Amino acid sequence: MPALDYVSIIRSVYGDRRAMLLGTFTAALAAALTAHSASSPALALVTLAFVSIGLFRYADMRAFWRASIDSDDAAAAEYWENRAVLSGGLLALVYGIWCFVSMAVVRDPFAAMASAALSIAAMVGICARNFGLDRLVTIQLVLVTVPLAAGYALHGGGYYIVLAGLLGVMLSSFRKLAGDIRAILLSAVHGRIEASRLAAELDMAMSTLEHGLCMLDEAGVVCVVNERAVRLFARLGAPKLMGNSFAATLTDMGANGHLPRMAVDRLLDLITRRQSGKVLLSLPAGLYYEVTVSARLERCVLLLEDISSRVSSEERIHFMARHDALTGLPNRTYFGELAAEHIASRRSSLDGGVGALMIIDVDDFKHVNDTFGHIVGDHLLRQVAQRLRATVPVDAILARLGGDEFVVYRGAIADTAQANSDAQALLEAFATPFELDGMVLQANVSIGLVTSGNADDGLDDLMTKADLALYSAKGDGKARSQIFHAQMDIDYHYRQRLKADLREAVQHGGLTLTFQPLVDIATRKVVACEALARWDHPELGLVAPSTFIPLAEEMGLISQITEWVIGTAIAQCSAWPGAVSVAVNISARDFRGVDLMAVIEEALARCGLAPSRLEIEVTETAVIEEHDIAKRLLTALAAKGVAIALDDFGTGYSSLSYLHALPFTKLKIDRSFVADIASDEKSLQLLANVARLGRDLDLIVVAEGVETEAQLDMVLEHTKVQQVQGYFFSRPLPARDIAELIGRLNAPRRLVQANRRHG
Repeated sequence: MPALDYVSIIRSVYGDRRAMLLGTFTAALAAALTAHSASSPALALVTLAFVSIGLFRYADMRAFWRASIDSDDAAAAEYWENRAVLSGGLLALVYGIWCFVSMAVVRDPFAAMASAALSIAAMVGICARNFGLDRLVTIQLVLVTVPLAAGYALHGGGYYIVLAGLLGVMLSSFRKLAGDIRAILLSAVHGRIEASRLAAELDMAMSTLEHGLCMLDEAGVVCVVNERAVRLFARLGAPKLMGNSFAATLTDMGANGHLPRMAVDRLLDLITRRQSGKVLLSLPAGLYYEVTVSARLERCVLLLEDISSRVSSEERIHFMARHDALTGLPNRTYFGELAAEHIASRRSSLDGGVGALMIIDVDDFKHVNDTFGHIVGDHLLRQVAQRLRATVPVDAILARLGGDEFVVYRGAIADTAQANSDAQALLEAFATPFELDGMVLQANVSIGLVTSGNADDGLDDLMTKADLALYSAKGDGKARSQIFHAQMDIDYHYRQRLKADLREAVQHGGLTLTFQPLVDIATRKVVACEALARWDHPELGLVAPSTFIPLAEEMGLISQITEWVIGTAIAQCSAWPGAVSVAVNISARDFRGVDLMAVIEEALARCGLAPSRLEIEVTETAVIEEHDIAKRLLTALAAKGVAIALDDFGTGYSSLSYLHALPFTKLKIDRSFVADIASDEKSLQLLANVARLGRDLDLIVVAEGVETEAQLDMVLEHTKVQQVQGYFFSRPLPARDIAELIGRLNAPRRLVQANRRHG
């Protein structure tokens, strides 16, 4: 049986639960009367059975409708059929028991009459309600009829025995009646489905008449036409179609210019040769019709479909595939096609001239997104695109590469000076601030520029060189333009080599650690050492940290380096005498690039170092970039006893709010504050004020970059600095040498004096 029919039958079985409950309770009431009439406890139990099963079936029906099975869920329907067979069979059995007890056990006339009458009525109800399920009907009829017949047979008398036998005939007829009802229902359901299918097909066929329709007879004369086709051809200057030669009508419209001549010729060819095909008609007012020609038995049918919306959508999709959705400018792919065409035309011309390409990057755009949100950032990019479009020459190709980068290509300029002039015009255009939702925002751009008089230079080469020039422009302070020169290419390949070698060094232990001591200014003893990574390249020698650390951040290696530094520094510190601490620098990328808490806890546990002997140094820039994560991590580390130092104070925003909000224990004043204190009173006063601020906030204050005795004396006499760091005491030393230095400086003073006497 199809699933749809099966589920429909199951639903009919579980329908009208109130009528079921009323019938069952009626039987229970009648059973109660017979129990009272015959004073029979057995019939009283039958009454209770009717009530219990009635309530159970009512609850089961409610559960079925709450389950809301799908119309094609045959498995669920089978489950509910089994439940219906169980509950229905129990109810039928109670009816049978009622009849048997009334006739064979109690032998009360009223009980016998009432039980038989209601049981036979129940059998009619079984056929009416459960006709769809032959198994259920059979089980219920058997469970009612067999006990009833047995009761008649045991009652005694020939008439009762004959009546018991006739019950078998009635059982058969009831089953036949249920089967006939089921067949009628299924036939009606199938007829309804077939009627629905035919109606859907007819509706689909009729819906095609929304298009224009023309039928041509054997002579090519229009014999059938719908209203839509009449309106279309009337608009094209042919108000009468019916009965006219369609070929003549098409020829006239082609001659008058109402239809494209090529399309007319194609249509006439298909009609004349009685072939099938499609022809696109491009009509005035941006209308497009697709004419489908179908030929059969010397007749032609033309279906005219208005595809203007589809063509318009395809054009929009084509535009979207080649243009940036935010700014409407050509995207990277389309720019590549346009620029490649210009470059190819330069190669084919006798005088290719000079080509110029500029990559334009909005300075500090990430800060705009992070501060004001992406909606404001998108608004800024749209205004940037508008300003670029208004500034670049009309013959230039302007496109958005992605993010905050744009590109301009000019295929033929006079010389390099013209390219520089174009770049300067763009820089001047961005001197005026932007107005964004009531805010005034200054946004500058950096420009990488390359010119080429060689027509063989490909677009990829120009893009690479312009990108190198852009990198140089941003590195030199932003808000400027830089033209590509050969040294940039050399620098680029040098950087690429450094990147490859740095990755190799990180993976194979090519980095080393040095340590620079922090000295207590009062006792002149080492209280901590800052761990500093060093890279001794096998061919290039020592590579400055200012070179390879930014490269590591750019390559995503900085967190690997930090993890190695933490483990190595803690291991070295555990071997130092006394309570000397070790300080490790953490960058902004480390807050997301590695689980710092797990790394630090594992290293401390492995080396047995107390958390109080570890210092974590962060810059204010790192804290600002990852404020939430930094605050959460630094607070957790401070709770474990790890010291937190704010490094290079004075070079960033110097915000006092961060000193208050984060659990800093140490303030390291940048070396720029110390450089001129021996000769410049204002510099000394500034250092003293910053140190006083740190002391007022209960922070340990460190002065970095102390390199001369004069600087040390000034710090000691005029400031509240507690610790100093710099070349005056020691340059960064390898692990073995720093251990010796700690031992020498931190030795008891009398031992040092004794050594001097014996030295």
